[in-house]
Amino acid sequence: MMRMTELQSQKNSLFTAMNRFIGAVNNMDETVMVPSLLRDVPHACTGEAGDYLRAAEADMYTYYTQLKTIRNEIEWGAVLRSEEPQRPVEKAAEPAELESLLRFHLKGLYGVLSKLTSHANELTDRYKQEIGIAGWGQ
Repeated sequence: MMRMTELQSQKNSLFTAMNRFIGAVNNMDETVMVPSLLRDVPHACTGEAGDYLRAAEADMYTYYTQLKTIRNEIEWGAVLRSEEPQRPVEKAAEPAELESLLRFHLKGLYGVLSKLTSHANELTDRYKQEIGIAGWGQ
């Protein structure tokens, strides 16, 4: 039987965060039947969450397409195949340094995925509100 700390660790795992994000984007994609209705609808982002998306003054359609692109990159590994130059990890790095570097990046990635998940959920709710079905599917 799993201990509570193991359950909590799984809840906060990167894998779980990726699944939550992918699920939120899939839900958004299934809900938004006419994406073009999102054009010219301003994004009502609060705080720093909007900083994670590329365009500062984007409409909801831009956010919709960006969230789908990010989902596809996670699912299909487009980021890893990209032609962008990768900064190599020094060969002489000690295992402890690599572990610290990994933890730093995992924590950052977890935070970004959590905020992007919130964006996908907010966009879905906003779309429902825009087309007048706010209580639909809840």
